[in-house]
Amino acid sequence: MHFLAILIFILLSSTHIVYSRFNTSVIPITKDEPTSLHKVTWSFKVRQWSGEPYLILDLEAPFTWKDCVIRHSEIPCGLEEGCRFPLQCDNPLCKEAKSYFNPICPSLNITDKYGCRICSVTPLNPVSNTCKISQLTTDLINLYLTNGRNPSPGPNQPFGTQFVLSCAPSSLLKSFPKDVRGVAAFSWSGLGFPRQLSSLDVAGKFALCLPSSSAALGVSFLGDGPFYFTNSPNLDLRSTLSYTPMIRKSSKSLGFYIKINRISIKSASISLPKAISVKLSSRVPYTVLRTDIYKALTAGFSKSINGIPTVTPVKPFGLCVKESAIGSGSGSRVPKIDVETESGKIWTISGENSMKRVGNGVACFAFVDGGSKAPDPIVIGTFQMENNFLYFDLVNQKLGFSSSLLGRGTSCSSFNFTEVAN
Repeated sequence: MHFLAILIFILLSSTHIVYSRFNTSVIPITKDEPTSLHKVTWSFKVRQWSGEPYLILDLEAPFTWKDCVIRHSEIPCGLEEGCRFPLQCDNPLCKEAKSYFNPICPSLNITDKYGCRICSVTPLNPVSNTCKISQLTTDLINLYLTNGRNPSPGPNQPFGTQFVLSCAPSSLLKSFPKDVRGVAAFSWSGLGFPRQLSSLDVAGKFALCLPSSSAALGVSFLGDGPFYFTNSPNLDLRSTLSYTPMIRKSSKSLGFYIKINRISIKSASISLPKAISVKLSSRVPYTVLRTDIYKALTAGFSKSINGIPTVTPVKPFGLCVKESAIGSGSGSRVPKIDVETESGKIWTISGENSMKRVGNGVACFAFVDGGSKAPDPIVIGTFQMENNFLYFDLVNQKLGFSSSLLGRGTSCSSFNFTEVAN
């Protein structure tokens, strides 16, 4: 047993180390159609069987969590699934997790009962906005590596790489899609995927490309690329990106923010407060705007489509039209919305990201009124991010964005997930 314990220690000490000529990992993303949430499998690879569980992709979660049980044993376990090593309260990663305590969650003051043998945390369900007390632990995961074109086996096969996450009780899964068993953290946190699982030279850099349909896979990259899609095999998507500063509101804030100067439709500017902050969210399906901004944007858009017949709005939207009247593709009558970022670069929202086809011959302006007291004036939702390539550089605090890839003849579902040898 002593030899096995030493072997396990050596293997689990390889976190952050990638024994490969590739420094980028790749994770497939699936869209859940009923909720418009995006998710990844717990294996972080292409789904192998129909019952394999998913984790919701969350840009604000402080740590990854899943439905699991920690078995306490005095005897070192093997390298099988479920072999977990609970963290103690004095571990630096425990202190990192506790620094993001959410005030809506139960108190973590349970040291009288357990002492320092565990690291108590409160995983949050972002759909129901509820949380439970659980504990931080480790697990073994395997990631694809990539040369930018295809996935390859990970560096620590067959055992995997140590990853810190939280277990959570099954009761926390309430309101999740039935095949979702937890949350995958892609945030500023040191316990999120970007910082925990990238090799040291690219830790804190990741890309998201969300699919617009559950019929095909989107993709996330952990690392700095290159990134190639099958439709444009010689085009590194890094060359298509414009950049703008990315803001972290405080050391405790985990969400990603940028600032914008103006929004315009057909060169007509929409009235906005100066240097407004915009949050990027994987939790909301459609962009949510404070009431004054929503009214200004909707009025400007309505004016720009003068002549297209409107119909009774379908909730949660406030402006809907006859789908047949707007056309599609190059023949679309939907005007582009140009968002000028703080850097002066333009993020263009095309018709595919501004009009939601809701059925019965109706298409709706896919923006939602968040009320006059919305905590964030603009929150960009997943519908506006789909088929846009977004590169989050946490090290240099900047966001790279492509605008819609559809205009370039490709999409977020164009990465080739056919596995090749490393």
